[in-house]
Amino acid sequence: MRDAVGSFVGWPSDLIFPDAETPTRPTHKVGKGISRRIESVASQKEVPGRKLKSAAKDIPTTSGTKSQIMMRLEKMVDESDIMHGAIRSIDFDEGVFGAAHFEIIAKEDMQQLFEHDELGIVVIHTYIWYMYVTLMRGTELCNRFNFIAASRINATLITKNPTSVKNDLVDRFMAAGDNTTPSLYFLPFNSGNGGHWVLVAMDLSRLIVYYLDSLSGDWSKYPSMKKTVDAAIIKFRSKKNYRNRKDITWVRVQCPQQNNSVDCGFFVLRFMRDIIALNRIDIPKMYFEEYKSYSRAHLDEMKDELCQFIVDQRII
Repeated sequence: MRDAVGSFVGWPSDLIFPDAETPTRPTHKVGKGISRRIESVASQKEVPGRKLKSAAKDIPTTSGTKSQIMMRLEKMVDESDIMHGAIRSIDFDEGVFGAAHFEIIAKEDMQQLFEHDELGIVVIHTYIWYMYVTLMRGTELCNRFNFIAASRINATLITKNPTSVKNDLVDRFMAAGDNTTPSLYFLPFNSGNGGHWVLVAMDLSRLIVYYLDSLSGDWSKYPSMKKTVDAAIIKFRSKKNYRNRKDITWVRVQCPQQNNSVDCGFFVLRFMRDIIALNRIDIPKMYFEEYKSYSRAHLDEMKDELCQFIVDQRII
């Protein structure tokens, strides 16, 4: 090696990795800034027109293996009374769902993360809370993106009392202001009894509803959901004395597709994450060029973000 100093040394081309970076984990405290992978509107203004690529380069490369933060949280859970049936109650920021909201987290919810299992409402809502705190709170993104609690509007509740669900949806619209400028309401919709997750994103100002499903098909699979959403939008506009300039347009987005039976919840969360990170109200029919498909590493990244958030919030 000493004799080679100052000379060129041949190296096999298959061992050269241009622009490779060591994957990083979010290390910020809640409310103290966000990972550089997912920047706020304020940082976007530094470079006008810049698009965020939150997962293009820094996603974990050890797909399918548990990260240090996940193993740390798993150890915390194993050593806590949660493993013996205890629960944790957490209060969300009121801005997340437009009203006071709390969740009960138990062992089963944590295992969904650790085992990469089908996601329930608690994990869905907790990741939404994470996105609100780290991406949106204190920025103009709060005026552009709103979340609707999946526990208030789903197929099971619509079957039992569609009028009540419609009114809950109208109340959520009313809580966010006049809605005269383009914004999106995210509804993670579940087909019922722990079934399939899809994302419904509503732009009330332009009367557009985007439908994102990680399995083939469209909203015709859930006619009662579409009917309830349409009725709520019309009732909201009537209460606000807005004229219905046109019919409500539903757009099926050609989004990334899952290749197993458990990833739908992860995909719905990733859809919301992409849209917010890119700060896009209009969702392309063929989805965003940056995220034509999702690897397991994209989903693992989200689990690591949530694990770090749970640790930072001292939930366990």
